[in-house]
Amino acid sequence: MFCYTNALKIFETASFLPIQIIKHIIHKIAMSKRNKTIAFILLMGGILFTLPSIAQSKITSDYPKGFRLGLGINGGLSTNSAYDGTIGAEARLQYDLSQKTSITLSSGYTHLFSNEVGDKGIVPIKGGFKHFMNKNIYAMGELGAGIGTHQEQGNTLIWAPSIGFANHIIDVSLRYERYNDYNTDQLGIRVAYGFSLKNYNKKKK
Repeated sequence: MFCYTNALKIFETASFLPIQIIKHIIHKIAMSKRNKTIAFILLMGGILFTLPSIAQSKITSDYPKGFRLGLGINGGLSTNSAYDGTIGAEARLQYDLSQKTSITLSSGYTHLFSNEVGDKGIVPIKGGFKHFMNKNIYAMGELGAGIGTHQEQGNTLIWAPSIGFANHIIDVSLRYERYNDYNTDQLGIRVAYGFSLKNYNKKKK
């Protein structure tokens, strides 16, 4: 059983083993439907509190922290379900902790197409952690919830690792996204236009 005590013990070592911890907790969520809500809350809290602290050790004092906004479209294909494909759009708010690390908050709309089981609509709300491996190439992990828009569709847990290329205006990424409660997924591409709100705030001043 996935309980608060076990979760707290896990997150005590988050500064040393963040990737293994996230995998461990996601596995627990998938194995226990009864405690899915509790597990989700603990996991989101762990990400919000432990990953920024990891990133802080790499922050340079001269890099201007602040927000960026990205507006993108995405599409993909399911790897193992009755859904034929997906298409969607999303907005992503990104806060740069350093030149290499950022935290994100994303939402939008994703439509799943299927002639067999009927279409589904999802409004995803995801938090994420983004790390640049060099100037333009990054790896990212996101976790959140999907709110169903169709009658009797219900909601779902979402987790999504991705790898991408970004510069000061363009962000292109390859993403695997899993919708646990719908028993489906997608392997897709996201293309976005982004701009810095840090520069906008400077101009206002």
